[in-house]
Amino acid sequence: MHPFRKGIRQGIPIALGYLSVSFSFGILAIQSGLTVLEAVLVSITNLTSAGQVAGVQLIGVSAALPELILAEFIINIRYALMSLALSQKADRSFTLPHRLLASYGVTDEIFAVSSIQKEPLKPSYMYGLTVIAALGWTAGTWLGASAGTLLPQQITNALGIALYGMFLAIILPPARKSRGILAAVLIAAAISVLIKFCFRSMSGGFAMILAAVAAAAICAVVFPVDTQKEAES
Repeated sequence: MHPFRKGIRQGIPIALGYLSVSFSFGILAIQSGLTVLEAVLVSITNLTSAGQVAGVQLIGVSAALPELILAEFIINIRYALMSLALSQKADRSFTLPHRLLASYGVTDEIFAVSSIQKEPLKPSYMYGLTVIAALGWTAGTWLGASAGTLLPQQITNALGIALYGMFLAIILPPARKSRGILAAVLIAAAISVLIKFCFRSMSGGFAMILAAVAAAAICAVVFPVDTQKEAES
């Protein structure tokens, strides 16, 4: 099977999952003041659920551009690490232009599917995987944003909760297995609550940045990762 077709086939489950999640993002984007076209453009140019949610919320409260850039950098820096890992599996045909194009589609799910491939990754395979996933994400955003302009507010508010349910579904399973992850989640939540009630003048973007960095720093010291053990497992 041609690598592009293989990427399309293996990306269909990702696209279907993205379709439902991005539907909720589309509703959230409309609630934050974006138009349907703007919401779709955000999804076309950014394949990152957490980054997009944080971004439209900051846009909705007219956050400063440096604040938005810094928040997105911290939220999405994990994709750089994923890209480094995938580069070790790249085929010889993966020249710099191909690497730059493929980096657009490195998400948690695409990384997971790509990293378990037994053969070296070809550019065409990554393009197939990315194209179908991006179509699913963008289509879901368009459907959600369109629904957000037509459905009553009570219904859109209820549908918008699904996106936060997804984040809980991502956090809870690893938090049950790792004390470090559980501690990071609880510390970040505690810092967010503290800032909300004690430092009300602080913007949402900087509160998010502070909570994430502080929780990560504390847990890196208290719960260091044994890299040798991780490599052996």
